[in-house]
Amino acid sequence: MCGIIGYIGNREAAPILMDGLKHLQYRGYDSAGIAVINKKRGERIRAVGKLKNLKKKIKNKKLKGNYGLGHVRWATNGRVTEKNAHPHSDCEENLYLIHNGIIENYKKIKKRLKEKGHKFDSDTDTEVICHLIEHFFEDNLEKAVQKTLQYLKGAYAFVVIHKDDPEKIVAARFSSPLIVGVKNGEYFVGSDPSVLLPYTNKVIPLKNGEMAIISKNDIKIRDKDNILKEREPEELDMKIQEAQKKGYSHFMLKEIFEEPAAIKDSIRGRTIEEKGLAKLGGLIDYKDKLKKIERILIVACGTAYYAGLVGECMIENYAKIPVEVEVGSEFRYRNPVIDKKTAVLAISQSGETADTLAAIEEAKRKGALTLGIVNVVGSSVARETDAGVYNHIGPEIGVASTKAFISQMTILSLLTIFLARQRGMSVSKGKKIIKEIKKLPQLAEETLSKNKVKIKELAKKYKDFNNFFFFGRKFNYPIAIEGALKLKEVSYLHAESYPAGELKHGPIALIDKNFPSFFLAPDTSVYDKIVNGIEEIKTREGPVIAITNKSKEKKVRELADDVVIVPKTIEILSPILNVIPFHLLAAYIGLELDRDIDKPRNLAKSVTVE
Repeated sequence: MCGIIGYIGNREAAPILMDGLKHLQYRGYDSAGIAVINKKRGERIRAVGKLKNLKKKIKNKKLKGNYGLGHVRWATNGRVTEKNAHPHSDCEENLYLIHNGIIENYKKIKKRLKEKGHKFDSDTDTEVICHLIEHFFEDNLEKAVQKTLQYLKGAYAFVVIHKDDPEKIVAARFSSPLIVGVKNGEYFVGSDPSVLLPYTNKVIPLKNGEMAIISKNDIKIRDKDNILKEREPEELDMKIQEAQKKGYSHFMLKEIFEEPAAIKDSIRGRTIEEKGLAKLGGLIDYKDKLKKIERILIVACGTAYYAGLVGECMIENYAKIPVEVEVGSEFRYRNPVIDKKTAVLAISQSGETADTLAAIEEAKRKGALTLGIVNVVGSSVARETDAGVYNHIGPEIGVASTKAFISQMTILSLLTIFLARQRGMSVSKGKKIIKEIKKLPQLAEETLSKNKVKIKELAKKYKDFNNFFFFGRKFNYPIAIEGALKLKEVSYLHAESYPAGELKHGPIALIDKNFPSFFLAPDTSVYDKIVNGIEEIKTREGPVIAITNKSKEKKVRELADDVVIVPKTIEILSPILNVIPFHLLAAYIGLELDRDIDKPRNLAKSVTVE
């Protein structure tokens, strides 16, 4: 959600804060603001809209001060207005505060504070934190924050500075990520590692309930019980160049064309082909427990949930373990049946998805083994789970997930082999699947290079249609769902997905010449069933775009209006290649319609609040 940056050191803070916000734009673009303090004099500047509007407002201002805060907002509470933009302040504008999260009991707190004479300027939940700190402040900011934390319910990561306790930053977190960057004589606070990388790769991720008190030369960390904690900085294994566009016009395009590399990085060092084994170092200490697992629950949100659906099909078909896939936001509000023979697998690119984290907490309470598939090293999911596997694909900046989805499916195929070989899968079968997995990077590269021009043409042809269907079966049904989601996310066109077998159970009523349908028709065990669906659509004059393999091209071309050819692989791996044209098509249609495909309206990259 919202993006946070804080700085304290010997340099001017404003340029550092603005540069940091540039790296955080994908986390929120409803409004932006910064605040700095210089010798007990503070200044705050805010602007509605994207970061460029804030840049215009501060262009001719000389913001002095060597510590301050910056924020980009993704609105959750309060409309998109300047008064609701961060940083927020108290009645006398003595403090400035930025926040990511939701304070669930803010109305109750606000009512009580108003009764005590506090005057509120915004409609946000964030502002109650400012006034609580003001209420408790007696020349010591951290003590006021410590008392304030006792009253807050919900999720928060906030950073605050105060004119009357100068040269100090106080940061606190609960269920929203917050990281402190460490450099000689300087400290940085950020909601995302990418914002810290231009300055340092040494970081201290704050844990739930922790508070950091930061000066130019010192950092103290206290837990929820106010006990001082000794924490050494960790080193981030990431380069800032990985988060840059590398010549592409948009991060989303860059990341789609990085999908072959994402597959390669996901399997690097994780296969032993001659033995038909998957080598997942993050799971090795739990291999005996995994051998006894009788059921797997996969928990995820959004695109990661669709990767989980592919994983369900993979694991049940080959490892013969019952698998259920749950949306994190639903899982947390029911009473799931979990025991010690259940493994709960959380999938999250950021590792900070609030609903997924809540699911992990519930699973741990009930004694389940908790696992994670996560891209961001040191993220909350990585820390809270018992074991897991990192994607190791570098940062994904585009809000609509692409290369992370490809990586998640690839890792799930390795996990399938890992579990299946424990349960009787033959060496020869394991070797066959691994051999095909190792071909995937080249096949993905071929998919992109041979279809780039074709898909651009399709984007021009279909951009003016308002409604689309996406159909698939078995391993590829989740890819139909993903295709529809991507188109919705970055083009704002309406799209729905169905298992192709459900066509006659309702969706076909909508078909006419103005309602195109995308069919996943690879050469698999359900190919003939898919062809039946295409024929039913064409009988009713519906346009059809089909994804298929060379071996089935002739038959499909007789039926479909447009055909995209994808290299053939074994059925279990076919979703990994078949989704690539859908990612590219969504991006190109979005660009044809002049959408901001990196930062689609109303969306944020990491959903760290409920």
